[in-house]
Amino acid sequence: MQTTLFPSHPILFVDDEAQYLLSLELTMSSSGITNVTTCNDSRRVLDLLSAGPFSLVVLDVNMPHVSGEELLPQIVDRFPDIHVIVVTAVNDVESAVRCMKLGAYDYVVKPADDARLVTAIRRGLELDEVRSENEMLKASLLRADIAHPEAFSEIVSRSHTIQSLFRYCEAVGPTNLPVLITGETGTGKELFARAIHSVSGRGGELVTVNVAGVDDTFFADTLFGHRKGAFTGADADRKGLIEQAENGTLFLDEIGDLRIESQVKLLRLLQDGRYYPLGSDVARLSNARIIVATHRDIRAMQEEGAFRKDLYYRLKSHHINIPPLRERQPDIPSLVDHFITRASVELGRKRPAVPKELFTLLRNYDFPGNVRELQGIITDAVSVHTSGILSLDAIRRQIAGPAAASGRSESLPGAGTDEEVLVFPGRLPTLLEAEEALIREALKRADNNQTIAAELLGLSRRALNNRLRRKESGARS
Repeated sequence: MQTTLFPSHPILFVDDEAQYLLSLELTMSSSGITNVTTCNDSRRVLDLLSAGPFSLVVLDVNMPHVSGEELLPQIVDRFPDIHVIVVTAVNDVESAVRCMKLGAYDYVVKPADDARLVTAIRRGLELDEVRSENEMLKASLLRADIAHPEAFSEIVSRSHTIQSLFRYCEAVGPTNLPVLITGETGTGKELFARAIHSVSGRGGELVTVNVAGVDDTFFADTLFGHRKGAFTGADADRKGLIEQAENGTLFLDEIGDLRIESQVKLLRLLQDGRYYPLGSDVARLSNARIIVATHRDIRAMQEEGAFRKDLYYRLKSHHINIPPLRERQPDIPSLVDHFITRASVELGRKRPAVPKELFTLLRNYDFPGNVRELQGIITDAVSVHTSGILSLDAIRRQIAGPAAASGRSESLPGAGTDEEVLVFPGRLPTLLEAEEALIREALKRADNNQTIAAELLGLSRRALNNRLRRKESGARS
């Protein structure tokens, strides 16, 4: 399998000592930084930078011909998008300070500590990725269309919000930084993860793992694998899913349920690109892109100590929040049409016609299970329909089920909390005035369909008719 180079554009190491450059190449390779170019003649640096894109320059200060301090301002002036890390002798820190004033991103004292140098380089690469992402986001905002619509074919939506998320996915897809996808249950988080992988350009697989309820040992064994003899029953070496995701994407679903001890292991993987199979003291490198998803509020969790702050900020390098279906009501007709067609094909039944009242009925339901719930409702209705028109009775039963369990107020704002559903900022209305206001609002939401309005009010059709007649007779008198 061909290994993907990291970073996508090479790092240029400039030093007059060829042996030191060779040592740097080995250090970088062992740390997962495999795309490296070396130069032992500072006079060639500007020509090299002009010939092709570079992500970063690591520049020695003390060199013959052209010193790093002389070369730095020229690089900053001609290639302002390239971060420069200067390397200086231990007794020449003042030179490093001057270089920082000239535009260097960071400095490392020579002989450089490997971990310090790798950390500085990775931080510089992250800044480069953020800058590239900003440029791609600007381009996507100026572009009204989606460059790769086929990647989003499974996500049915005409919502401007969702379309903007598609463009954001295209912008961040090619980067290496992790992606955090949040949203209520059933909003389609895994579909977005698949779309991001599709537009990433990565040749490897998308490997999906649900980490909810997984203990630390099982998490480490599943992701990182184990060596023979690591524990009782480990009769042979076993590859982890992170290895299956090589050159691809690892999608960790329900990340909000990951235990603290497992969060530490994930953080180490994100920081260093390294992991340890169980029973092994030899680190392995991974270039898999990490995408995580959760329906939980992990920002609140990290403030409560249930989720590591450092891991939270690592994961939210790119953040996609999918709105619930109740905030995307214009999508309901398209989704219903899509699910009716799919269910008819899967069940081998003739596609039923859609009664016009259906969309009025669905528009007044909050869908706590979101798109996944809508799919289940429509599939069930298609499976039981006996005429050429989709039965509303089957759909009413599906909607009434979860609502009845909580007195129908489950989907109302403030239900189940101390927040009041009705607020009266002025004079308290009389019962008659309140009843008339509720009936007017129900008829408005139901597009004057009295059957649906009666359901919204928890009345029978006859009871609503009686109230409307009393109102009309009272108005005439």
